[in-house]
Amino acid sequence: MAADRSYVAQNNAQRERLRALVARLKDEDLRRPLPAGWTVAGVLAHLAFWDQRILVLIERWERSGPDLAPHPLNRSDVDWINDSAKALCLALPPRAAAQLAMTTAEAVDRKLEAWPDDRVSANAEAGSPINVLRAEHRREHLDEIERALRS
Repeated sequence: MAADRSYVAQNNAQRERLRALVARLKDEDLRRPLPAGWTVAGVLAHLAFWDQRILVLIERWERSGPDLAPHPLNRSDVDWINDSAKALCLALPPRAAAQLAMTTAEAVDRKLEAWPDDRVSANAEAGSPINVLRAEHRREHLDEIERALRS
């Protein structure tokens, strides 16, 4: 049975939305403050961080063999991970953060699109430690950024 790859179209759509946003953002837009001390550029770097995490997990799983799936992320860890990474995200030059979000999104989407069916299925059976639907996280933050730019 073929693995569910409905995530591919959704990831592509949100990545293209990200690309269009980054292309039209001016430097002052990238520096715009967002809630909790973030900026638009910082949130874009945050997206890159979490997409990079997925790339690293995929590559480790590929090296370790199909029976050694990563552990699912403990949802209670997300806040402290975000808080820990925040200073690094905000320290990046704004335009570099925006570009990093794009290149990392492209890399993870291509990797997930080419992922073999057996690995997609094994990931689902393991409780989806690798969140293949990158579109959800992108959508959440792109909506946030677009609301801030409208106000």
